[in-house]
Amino acid sequence: MKKNKQDDFSVFQRKIAIRFFRSVFLSVLIVVAIYLFLWKRRLGDFIVYLLEFFLKMEHEEAFLIYHNNFRGYKEIFFTVAIITIFLLLLIFLFRWISHYFKEINRGIDNLLEDDESKICLSREMLPFECKLNTVKRNLREQKEATALAEQRKDELVMYLAHDIRTPLTSVIGYLSLLEEESDVSDRSKNVHIALEKAYRLDKMVNEFFEITRYHSRQIKLSKQNIDLYYMLVQLRDELLPTFTVQNNSIELDFDENTTIYADSEKLARVFSNILKNAVTYSYPNTKIIVSVENTEKHIAILFQNQGKTIPIEKLLSLFDKFYRLDEARISNTGGTGLGLAIAKEIVLLHGGSIEANSENETITISVILPVS
Repeated sequence: MKKNKQDDFSVFQRKIAIRFFRSVFLSVLIVVAIYLFLWKRRLGDFIVYLLEFFLKMEHEEAFLIYHNNFRGYKEIFFTVAIITIFLLLLIFLFRWISHYFKEINRGIDNLLEDDESKICLSREMLPFECKLNTVKRNLREQKEATALAEQRKDELVMYLAHDIRTPLTSVIGYLSLLEEESDVSDRSKNVHIALEKAYRLDKMVNEFFEITRYHSRQIKLSKQNIDLYYMLVQLRDELLPTFTVQNNSIELDFDENTTIYADSEKLARVFSNILKNAVTYSYPNTKIIVSVENTEKHIAILFQNQGKTIPIEKLLSLFDKFYRLDEARISNTGGTGLGLAIAKEIVLLHGGSIEANSENETITISVILPVS
């Protein structure tokens, strides 16, 4: 990694080094030229001639002034000349380097602009160009993610208000009827319906608080080795009334000795929510097949049912809070839309992942958990 970083900036470093050594070489070259033409009497004769011509001096007097004032202080002269020439060339070098800073400054200005144009710099500035474009892309993605999070928050509030209002309106309606109803039999019926709606509202609020606790990681896991086959047999028996409505069934297609290290209560909640969702979107008279795939580090539990193929855009939202497919949302008996969202939070809490796939009228939900 360190070598790659050096290679990235090698072109820029080489160009700066070449420019610097070129300045040093020019400084030496100029000083040598001054020495050859001034101290080797080529330019010295010309200076003596100028003193003779303009100041009307004798040749010996002019040569003496040249010798004392020029050649007599050659060490100082050379030192001043070298420093002066080197500083002048260094100033030109800094001015040349400064245009790279101007390029970076223009790149930063482009970074702050809200457009899709790519930042372009000089060829030797390619590493800086790549980094600036990466930062620009990350900022754009963060902005989009923030906008999406804001949109989902608004949708969450909208769905919560919608789902709470529906049973609450029913409770208020039936309680109003109770207040006006004089017939005892009708009163008993209305009390029963109002109570059912109140239970539904209570369940919805409890699930909302539960998923909030999972999301904020306030729930701790109590892991142990679990007999996976036995757990799913128990869930199959518990959910039997739900599955008999459409004559569906659960088939366990994996080794009976399969175990998994997890929180049994939380994991049972995951599988229960997935199975309830599976029976909701299964064709009548079909099986829901549960299978297992093992690797060295992970175990995948697959829930497969036959049902209408879910479009990819809806499949991506399947584990979102309050999301329900259209057929379920318009139904009065539809779930709260939190079942798979809660399942996802529990799986994430276990350090795993949950995925959904739907093709050829087969829906597969995969729960992938670490072995240890």
